[in-house]
Amino acid sequence: MKRIAIAVACALLASSQVQGPNAQAHSSATGAEPSSQASSADWAVYHGNPHGTHYSTLDQINTKNVKRLRVAWTFETGDGAPTNDMEGDTIVVKGRMYFASPKGRIFSLNAATGTQNWVYDPAEGAPVSGNGRLRGVCYWADGTDERILFTSRNRLMAVDANTGKLIESFGDTGKVDLSQDLGRDPRSVSVNVNSPGVIYKDLIILGSTGATPGHIRAYDVRTGKLRWIFHTIPHPGEFGYDTWPKDAWKTANGANAWSGLSLDPERGIVYLPLASAGMGLKDFYGADREGNTLFSTSLVALDANTGKRLWHHQFVEHDVWDRDPPTPPTLVTVRRDGRDIPAVAQIMKYGFVWVFDRVTGENLFPVQEVSVFPSTIPGEKLATRQTLPAAPEPFARQRLTEETLTQRTPAANAAARAHLATLSNRGRFDPPSLEGTVIFPGLDGGGEYGGAAWDPETGILYINSNEQAYILQLRAQVKKTSGEASAAEIYNASCAGCHGVDRKGNPPSFPALLGLTKRMASQQIAQMIAHGSGRMPGFEGSLSKTQIDGLTTYISDDNSKPATTTDNASANVDYVFQGYTKFLDPDGYPAVSTPWGTLNALNLNTGRYVWQIPFGDYPELNDPTTGSENYGGGIVTKGGIFFIAATVYDNKVRAFDKLTGKLLWEDTMPTSSIATPSTYAVNGKQYFAVSSGGGKNPKLKVGGGIIAYALP
Repeated sequence: MKRIAIAVACALLASSQVQGPNAQAHSSATGAEPSSQASSADWAVYHGNPHGTHYSTLDQINTKNVKRLRVAWTFETGDGAPTNDMEGDTIVVKGRMYFASPKGRIFSLNAATGTQNWVYDPAEGAPVSGNGRLRGVCYWADGTDERILFTSRNRLMAVDANTGKLIESFGDTGKVDLSQDLGRDPRSVSVNVNSPGVIYKDLIILGSTGATPGHIRAYDVRTGKLRWIFHTIPHPGEFGYDTWPKDAWKTANGANAWSGLSLDPERGIVYLPLASAGMGLKDFYGADREGNTLFSTSLVALDANTGKRLWHHQFVEHDVWDRDPPTPPTLVTVRRDGRDIPAVAQIMKYGFVWVFDRVTGENLFPVQEVSVFPSTIPGEKLATRQTLPAAPEPFARQRLTEETLTQRTPAANAAARAHLATLSNRGRFDPPSLEGTVIFPGLDGGGEYGGAAWDPETGILYINSNEQAYILQLRAQVKKTSGEASAAEIYNASCAGCHGVDRKGNPPSFPALLGLTKRMASQQIAQMIAHGSGRMPGFEGSLSKTQIDGLTTYISDDNSKPATTTDNASANVDYVFQGYTKFLDPDGYPAVSTPWGTLNALNLNTGRYVWQIPFGDYPELNDPTTGSENYGGGIVTKGGIFFIAATVYDNKVRAFDKLTGKLLWEDTMPTSSIATPSTYAVNGKQYFAVSSGGGKNPKLKVGGGIIAYALP
């Protein structure tokens, strides 16, 4: 591998970094490529390296001594808040740790001691509220010019990695407005970026989310100038344009890379895991976007230099199930017939693993066609067939039946049976309905945003999975045909899907709006409606000031209000999502049988699972076999360890033997961690670091901390 003059850490070949205490060049039996396995003391990239393998060659901490791990240091940002998840990973470069707090402040710490080097606040001291989800930052360097690039709301920003000072030569005084250059009036879009981009040479390539088309853009890391754009909703004359209605490119949103990107720097290929079309309430109703809608719910490979499409695979055509890839893919090597094939593995919300040739896009496992059940929603035209991998077997259960309902108590089972009898439950690709449709695995997976970890020594892919069902339900709503929509109509059309018609929400992901004025001033509420926050889009471009003021008053009033709905199927009726509803028993536990969360070790060379175990627990149930809801991901090391936190309710971080799944060590943290850990070395000492910020569990406190472990 040729050394390049510019040290690019978000796309940096790990072999050009500082070497760890037990690091040495390694050639595995699977023939993994250098950048996915090369030795490094640093953890300089989101998910460990450009390939996204979550792998480290450090082995000072290993299966023989991991039980001796102790807390080396802790750091608390003070930014924990009930509406803010701490989903961000840490990166470590030259003994310095960088990460984003739950409120979006960027911190630099001494990675050996936890001492703060600097903090940068993109809000410049203004109050920060809402559900922010910043999953990481990027590092880039050219000689003494070292930069941290990150996003804050609709802005891409750059600060000096040594001082935390804004680099004013980047963009407009250090900031690039991401609502520009999308082919829309910037006032009509609302852009947020949850996950960090990838850096290739002198480009930062990133996606976005929000009420906006999900186009992928590359910016110059020095100047902030736009270098190229790939239209994920194709424009006239572009490949895929004919899979949408004629003028959809002017107004359609979605098809975005909300979960981040992966990069093959050796080949100059960037991989885009693109979400479903529609966004928000339109995720589940597609009568206004007839067609297969490329490149929604797809994996797309682009030339990283130019943004030109190389190949794509669409996982779900005309997706009304929100079955998008939840994480950047993992670049792996698959052994077939005595040869090594560079490949890309994409885990899915619905519990399958797709594996493609990294260069050609060819499927490396057989696929199968499955039928789609017809929709009962007027005007909805679904694809009649979908494809799924015939192998490997799914890592999550695919069918909910009376036999697979909860057995926790007889009463819970009876309640679940009675509820199931009221729902449509025909199996995979049963579309949303007015009575409610079971979707299993649910809308939170299956696979998670933390992604999979891959071990180049063994060819094993490690996947943590959720095992619970959701209910997809639509409701009919009268369209507004003339005049300005009322506050009630706006709320029911744009807000009720997340916060509920009754405004009770679905905490903590979607907070209740009842009692909102006790938490926020009217001016703050109006600003959030206008500009958005976290997953919530801004409405400044689509609502007038009078409408925003009216909506502020509407949601500030706790009195009960009826929904604007109708049961009449006519041209004047639209259909909107009823809200994110988990299928739970009367006590709030998943209504399906255990395990409710799992860890899965899949050999990609054979397509067979090496081991599968329950993962996580509910302390009050005193049953370690239940498994639990889990988010974030794990990491795997040459020392034989698979490290992961992720479980929502038990606040634990764990170390497993990567070959057997045996639990070797665990620690209970002050709050849970729903991010992916990191491991690194400073002055010959290996550390293992994980966030401890809580989130997802409304019953427990939240924080904004980092905990680093090491051997004594």
